[in-house]
Amino acid sequence: QVQLVESGGGLVQAGGSLRLSCAASGIIFRLNDMSWYRQAPGKQRELVAIITVGGSTNYLASVKGRFTISRDNAKNTVYLQMNSLKPEDTGAYYCSAKRTIREIYWGQGTQVTVSS
Repeated sequence: QVQLVESGGGLVQAGGSLRLSCAASGIIFRLNDMSWYRQAPGKQRELVAIITVGGSTNYLASVKGRFTISRDNAKNTVYLQMNSLKPEDTGAYYCSAKRTIREIYWGQGTQVTVSS
């Protein structure tokens, strides 16, 4: 059974930092591209950051320079370090694992709220 369990969300003031973690089980973690998505109320889910099997990264333009995605294959965990948080970063953050188009898995989400 595949499980992706996010943690680290919370309430933070603008300019603050949070570190999200996503612990995976039931998959061969090192063979999966790992991503973080977010969804604000009334908006579509959007891709925030991705780290590939090979370690390449890509970011949503609005978070470049503020967020850093990383992975620890020994711990089956992906992280999202979020600095200089803004109110517009508020939303539910979801971890996703993808090995093939038919093998995409999601976590349950963790809430991030940034107050102004």
